[in-house]
Amino acid sequence: MASVFSAIIEGQLPGRFVWADDEFVAFLTIAPVTPGHTLIVPRKEIDQWQDVDGATFARLNGVAQIIGKAVRQAWDAPRAGLLIAGLEVPHLHVHVFPAFTMGDFDISGADPNPSPESLDEAQAKIKAALRDLGHGANIPE
Repeated sequence: MASVFSAIIEGQLPGRFVWADDEFVAFLTIAPVTPGHTLIVPRKEIDQWQDVDGATFARLNGVAQIIGKAVRQAWDAPRAGLLIAGLEVPHLHVHVFPAFTMGDFDISGADPNPSPESLDEAQAKIKAALRDLGHGANIPE
């Protein structure tokens, strides 16, 4: 079940990574609902979130929580959104993003063409926040 996410994880396609460990990666989506919209993805190819074992799902959500703290800090957001959709790519992933309104939870309204500069800036802000929060060891170069 190789997916576009597998190709990004393996370096066959570019990705703006903000997190990497042995089990999970996090990178910016190319269609953000708000600046800083990040996807947390297991390295293992799993399609449905209901099919992942509970311990792995808990660790995935632990990384999502860390990324959520970082995006809230980086954008001074009142909330960090967390969504599982899964219709667009058949590889388990969690959406985490700075949330300012309920409309931010509508991923059908995502920006299909953000500027590369805005994505680079978002990546740098998240990495800086992760460092401030003590997670520098998980920030890929």
